[in-house]
Amino acid sequence: MGKQHLLKPYPSYKANLHCHSTFSDGRLTPEDLKTAYMAEGYSILAYTDHRHYGWYKDLTDENFLALAAYEVDMNEWADRPNGFDRVKTYHLNLYDTKPETGKTAILPERRYGDIHYLNQYIESMRQAGYLVCYNHPYWSLQNYDDYKDLRGCFAMEIYNHGCEHDGLYGYNPQSYDEMLRTGNRLFCVATDDNHNVKPFGDPLCDSFGGFVMIQAQELSYDAVMHALEAGDFYSSMGPEIYEISVEGHTLVIDCSPVEKVFVQTQGRFCHKAVAMPGETITHAEFELTGKEGYIRVDLRDSRGLHANSNAYFLDDFLF
Repeated sequence: MGKQHLLKPYPSYKANLHCHSTFSDGRLTPEDLKTAYMAEGYSILAYTDHRHYGWYKDLTDENFLALAAYEVDMNEWADRPNGFDRVKTYHLNLYDTKPETGKTAILPERRYGDIHYLNQYIESMRQAGYLVCYNHPYWSLQNYDDYKDLRGCFAMEIYNHGCEHDGLYGYNPQSYDEMLRTGNRLFCVATDDNHNVKPFGDPLCDSFGGFVMIQAQELSYDAVMHALEAGDFYSSMGPEIYEISVEGHTLVIDCSPVEKVFVQTQGRFCHKAVAMPGETITHAEFELTGKEGYIRVDLRDSRGLHANSNAYFLDDFLF
């Protein structure tokens, strides 16, 4: 068996898949956001305003792609003395794979706790041509019981930069593993969820902290959507992943300098390589046993920033 590239050797495009503009509760216009993100090396923005479908086709050019999207919510409303602060909620991002067909925002009914209805809604949106992403479970005050039966999402947020600023609850690797272990074969994304209340340069600015590197054959709407649907991307707060491949039973990882390389699995066992104090790692190899179930790469650099691959199930490509 020859080398299998789990991370496709295609051009990489930097993307923020969760972004709010003046069309909901963001402070910047779609045009302002394009300018700011392109200056930081981004090629793709998904405009996910709350309950507002937005496709700003005129912003797309040979160096930038505006994705049509919006964010919906389903709240657990009850008499709460603290108001929304303690209300559980589902937030979903919907990415339109075929915006040229002309769509408007379709919102879910307020039926929190009815997981059968929510899954029906997700399936109806998938049939309508959307990729559905489950957002920020910690910020949403949700736990295993809230998301264990969720089905039909193509991805979930493993990191949300705005939520990290809100209350140090932006990084959700445990939730991702829990969803995978329930049988969900979904991907993970790192996002900003930026509203830009604080200016650029402020330590609490919610831009440029979580991103996705998409491996697509070209910077076109169809190619990028195909890559997202296929899982041809990785997520990061900073570190870069250059290669994830398997040759024989050997997993090979190349990356920017990091202190720790972990390969999480379906069980509690994991493969790992850790640098000596003051040193870094840019290459690691591990022998896969076939007992891993799935593998996913989690890197951490000297700043405490993580990069995460999607989960790869061994029965899909190796055994």
